[in-house]
Amino acid sequence: MPGTTADSPGSPASPGPVTADDLDRAVRLAVDALHGAPADGWGRNAGPVDWDCWETVEHLSDDLFAYAVQLGPRNPPVEGEVPITYASRRPGGPETTIRVGREAGAAGLLQALEASGALLAAMVRTASPRTRAYHPFGVSDPEGFAAMGVVETLVHTHDLAQGLGLEWEPPPDLCARVLARLFPDVPVPGDGTESGPWGTLLWATGRADLPGRPRRTGWRWDGTPRP
Repeated sequence: MPGTTADSPGSPASPGPVTADDLDRAVRLAVDALHGAPADGWGRNAGPVDWDCWETVEHLSDDLFAYAVQLGPRNPPVEGEVPITYASRRPGGPETTIRVGREAGAAGLLQALEASGALLAAMVRTASPRTRAYHPFGVSDPEGFAAMGVVETLVHTHDLAQGLGLEWEPPPDLCARVLARLFPDVPVPGDGTESGPWGTLLWATGRADLPGRPRRTGWRWDGTPRP
């Protein structure tokens, strides 16, 4: 099958802080994987999501853009989102600000994804670690927004890979770091366990079963800064 997997094999590093470099890496791997998509695949549903693959990439791009916007003001809001209007192309479609004309083709769609990831990475690099900004899952700091961007990228690329017939398994160290940062109630497994960090992240986001644990039907991360 077309597609890509991790940068390199190996065991995950000990969980540490999530960085802008982690976000850059996640987006680059996702874009590389999605470049292998069949040209006629973008209208298919993205795995369990009720959107087609094109809409799902727009949604992912919009997530990354929106997180960058939250960190952007001199005094970021902590009680609500920056008031940018979102709208859906169709009933039941994702509400987004980022929309890519289909005439741009897959190359244009993925360019928008790459650009949105770069915006968030730049904000994470330049914002003070003391910055706090609103997210409905907890007022967070730049590291938290980087981790959210990584999770959005990894799991939505999983959804897309299902719809597009691609292989996708991100690096275990990325998965371990975002699990430790955003899912403190979920033990971070070693890569040698049955599930590994990637399988555990899929379980934590309601996309897979784990031995002895039912699939989650509702979930949320905790974006609040770690002590």
